[in-house]
Amino acid sequence: MAIHENLTRVPKQQLREIGWTKARELAKVARREGERFESAPWVHKAQALPKEEFKREVERHLTGHDTEAWELLYFKLYKSQLVVIEQALQTAGLMLGSDKSRGYCLEMICADFLAGANLEESNPDILLQSISRYFKFLPGSQREAFLSEVNRKAS
Repeated sequence: MAIHENLTRVPKQQLREIGWTKARELAKVARREGERFESAPWVHKAQALPKEEFKREVERHLTGHDTEAWELLYFKLYKSQLVVIEQALQTAGLMLGSDKSRGYCLEMICADFLAGANLEESNPDILLQSISRYFKFLPGSQREAFLSEVNRKAS
């Protein structure tokens, strides 16, 4: 099914003006809403918002959840480094749960590194932030055991 088949209420000239990437997102809304689809506000949003913001707006409308802004990072890796990086991402994924993205796993690896590095520089805020992030992944019983241990050592 072509994109314009879902957007019969939108003139083809307007679709050309907003571009096919935004029109594709617009078609998702039109498909979902069917006869209730009001094209004018959505076409206005498509014209006014940058591509990524419009995609986030459509996602928010369709799922009811606000997605976090994201960015692709590119950097050069040597093939000899890939083994270590893949293994670290896989291990982090196993620790955090298989439903976590590779980006999230990388964030946790970096947080762990920063927590260790900042121990020497005595920046307790980064250590606290890292511990807090890990704490929320513990199951309830392990959270209680951790808090019990912390309270025991604090006494």
